[in-house]
Amino acid sequence: MFIGEYIHTLDSKNRIIMPAKFREELGDIFIITKGLDGCLTVYTLEQWEILLSKLEQLPTTKKETRLYVRGITAKATECKCDLQGRIQIPAFLKSEADLIKQCAFVGVGDHVELWSKERWDSYYEDASASFEDIAESLTEFL
Repeated sequence: MFIGEYIHTLDSKNRIIMPAKFREELGDIFIITKGLDGCLTVYTLEQWEILLSKLEQLPTTKKETRLYVRGITAKATECKCDLQGRIQIPAFLKSEADLIKQCAFVGVGDHVELWSKERWDSYYEDASASFEDIAESLTEFL
């Protein structure tokens, strides 16, 4: 299970330290792809395979399905940590999430999200303002 928030710095070679708390659970090789709300999403290989199997269940006759599946798989890349615990973010993913310098790794249960710190701070501030209302609206699902 991935939980917590960790701030790290992207270096000039697009490398960033993966939080130690996440490294072991992610395994040797993991997947990074375009996420929702302007972040990148990091999946273990097992979670990635589960997601792909769910995507395969969607009707390919629907334009939205094709767009979403292409969007998430076209931007996916295998990744692994180097000996210093760093990962290299491909330029195309760096621009997808507007990663410049300070970045936030956020544990979201079964996956990790990687945000630009500025974008994460703004998103979290907005979400926090309506946190209790959202919780109440989801009561029937909990």
